[in-house]
Amino acid sequence: MARVRQKGTKPELELRRVLHAMGLRYRLQVPLLSKPRRVADIVFNGPRVAVFVDGCFWHGCPQHATWPKKNAEFWCEKIEANQARDADTNQRLEALGWKVIRIWAHELKTKEGAAETAARIADIVRERKQQM
Repeated sequence: MARVRQKGTKPELELRRVLHAMGLRYRLQVPLLSKPRRVADIVFNGPRVAVFVDGCFWHGCPQHATWPKKNAEFWCEKIEANQARDADTNQRLEALGWKVIRIWAHELKTKEGAAETAARIADIVRERKQQM
């Protein structure tokens, strides 16, 4: 598990590349909550948009999640705890006025998928900027 990247994953890098090409500027790995600490992958501070790129295995993607057979109880608890943490993070950030966007890593596997996702994020960021 120590070798699994937590930031700068290929899907995240592809999304960042497309967002930057669209002229959007953002911050990376920003801690938005403390106690417990929660860090967003991509943050648009002004419009208060937080983007999380979730790995299919680690966050239990409904389409691609697999449940390991070895040490199944441990992994089931781990993935369910990740899902509970994600839900808690969403709730807490939304209560503070943030728009939370969660993206599955599989959505960014192709350039077309990354472009569609980036366009969706750009629309939300622009909409929230207009509301400011």
